[in-house]
Amino acid sequence: MNWDAFITCAVTGVGASTDKNPHVPVTPAEIATSALEAARAGAAIAHIHVRDPATGRGSRDLALYAEVVRLIRASDTDVVINLTAGMGGDVVFGGVENPLPLDMQGTDMVGAEERLAHITQLLPEICTLDCGSMNFAEGDYVMTNTPGMLRAMARRVQALAVRPEIEVFDTGQLVLCKQLIREGLIDDPVMIQLCMGIPYGAPDDPLTLMAMVNQLPVGAIFSAFSIGRMQQPFAAMALLAGGNIRVGLEDNIWLARGVPATNAQLVERAVRTAESMGVRILGPADVRAKLRLERRA
Repeated sequence: MNWDAFITCAVTGVGASTDKNPHVPVTPAEIATSALEAARAGAAIAHIHVRDPATGRGSRDLALYAEVVRLIRASDTDVVINLTAGMGGDVVFGGVENPLPLDMQGTDMVGAEERLAHITQLLPEICTLDCGSMNFAEGDYVMTNTPGMLRAMARRVQALAVRPEIEVFDTGQLVLCKQLIREGLIDDPVMIQLCMGIPYGAPDDPLTLMAMVNQLPVGAIFSAFSIGRMQQPFAAMALLAGGNIRVGLEDNIWLARGVPATNAQLVERAVRTAESMGVRILGPADVRAKLRLERRA
């Protein structure tokens, strides 16, 4: 059981959710505002993707990241900034009988330096590293993160003194995570996000969660989440397993059946759950001390 926990809010993601929930933020101003509202509701960390304001689709545009970060840092609300580095590892094959050439409308594959361009320029306190490849949902899309790519990205993030949040979608990815630690590419304290319930990764049942928790590197600080209606139960399960909480519109867009959520509402509900269990919610200053983060101005 974790009696002193922090909450991460995954603010927007890149999924096709904007037509289902009008509260999913799209523009830099909307994303920054939603992140700050989540922080005021109790989130210590804001995990941030950006979207193309014209289409609502996920983007790697450095200018969009820069504007979101500028607005958050200029505010009087403190929150730890966690930028995704997962974009740029998307492969969509051409079909069952003709996998090549790739479907270039969905494929977005770039090198390690380009995937980290916004991290290099903006120097967030945390950035994510997806620790492996997997069939991601239906169709011919593969989330692609080779060992060589991850080593290069981990080495660069380490040189920038940014804390990597290792996103783990299945048990084999924990094996690679431990290998990167042995190679000295991930510094202590190791920060891990257990990502559950995403086809076709680890299912979101308690036994699978505990199997992954029991395979964590010694001393790792971890959070756990699931998507959809299991987001709220996992707020409690993560605490019981000794971890921290992640909620937000990236993973779940509903407050109740047919009721669109806001990020602040999802965080408020997680705070109520934690406090009803006797858990103290950590603020940004506590998290910086716990994770040994370098605050950026």
